Amino acid sequence: MPKFAANLSMMYTELPFLDRFEAAAGDGFKAVEFLFPYAWSKQELAARLDANGLQQVLFNAPPGGTDTASIAHAVDMAGDKGTAAVPGREAEFRAGVLLALDYAEALDCPRIHLMAGHIPAGREREEVQPTYVANLRWAAAQAQQRGRDVLIEPINNRDVPRFFLNRQDHAHEIIAEVGAPNLKVQMDLYHCQIVEGDVAMKIRKYLPTGAVGHFQIAGVPERHEPDIGEMNYPYLFNVIDEVSSASGWDGWVGCEYRPSRGSQPGGTTAGLGWLTGAR
Repeated sequence: MPKFAANLSMMYTELPFLDRFEAAAGDGFKAVEFLFPYAWSKQELAARLDANGLQQVLFNAPPGGTDTASIAHAVDMAGDKGTAAVPGREAEFRAGVLLALDYAEALDCPRIHLMAGHIPAGREREEVQPTYVANLRWAAAQAQQRGRDVLIEPINNRDVPRFFLNRQDHAHEIIAEVGAPNLKVQMDLYHCQIVEGDVAMKIRKYLPTGAVGHFQIAGVPERHEPDIGEMNYPYLFNVIDEVSSASGWDGWVGCEYRPSRGSQPGGTTAGLGWLTGAR
């Protein structure tokens, strides 16, 4: 079966964030991901990882802002979803990437997700794509100097209206245009199913290319556990295993879902029956 990483931004929400590392390790996870680390010190996060024998495998660059206060505002108040494809915010994007790389080094995290952001009102996707490509080319060069990969993720427009990047084929076209070996796709099967479907064939098409850096999963349509909803995840896990064996892919599958029991005490753990079966 694939290697699974707990998403600490969505799972174990009955606990304070820093206590979620221990909870994930207690449920047998060996790795974690989360959205944004910037509200906590690098030293505190590294200590939690080390104390619980966990590997950090992914987090996002800031969605906006350049310091703790402005990043928190971008997350909680402004509703920003990234700046990579937003003309006029290039300096903000670059500052965020450099901050993320500092965190990645401290947490020994091999990859960072660069969120594209919303297409600005009154603009079209084609108009802002050159900004996106230029920003990604710069970020990939910075990350390569520090031994990190950077990822882009297609996200559905139902959850995030006017998000720049929505489709797997578009993401891979961007990868080819940028031409950086450490720029890869974050293939979230929840978003893929909503936008495109035909998920198994897309795994078979894109995973062997070497341009997929990470998977994420959730049930569709409610974004609960992967055994709730319309997707046959046991079959898809077998597809990932089959293609990984043939292609040599050895990445992680992030569990980026909202447990159906919400923030009830023990709710995340109670919903992990799907993981027991997968193992």
